[in-house]
Amino acid sequence: MSDGQNIAETGAGQASPDFAGQNFEVLAAVPLRLSVEAGSTSLSLAELLALKEGSVIELNRQTGELLDVLVNGTVVARGEIVAVDGRFGIRIVEVAKSAQRSASLGMR
Repeated sequence: MSDGQNIAETGAGQASPDFAGQNFEVLAAVPLRLSVEAGSTSLSLAELLALKEGSVIELNRQTGELLDVLVNGTVVARGEIVAVDGRFGIRIVEVAKSAQRSASLGMR
């Protein structure tokens, strides 16, 4: 394949391997925000304002339940908390299937 070959010349909807590799290189440098969610809950404004040092907020997760690993707000995996050189880390136990990630983004 020549460097000047376009997608239309490689077949319906199929990019050449060189083209796909170039796209990945560009996208690989895009920064993403990874976060881990331990759980959530709903509070009224009065309950929120009543919080003080030592208050305990009960979350919707059981102890020992896997935590959600999110990238830009989309669940991509589940894992468990580990200690890494005195810091928190997460050991990935399950990786979300591509279809699940796409569905959470509203894609099909």
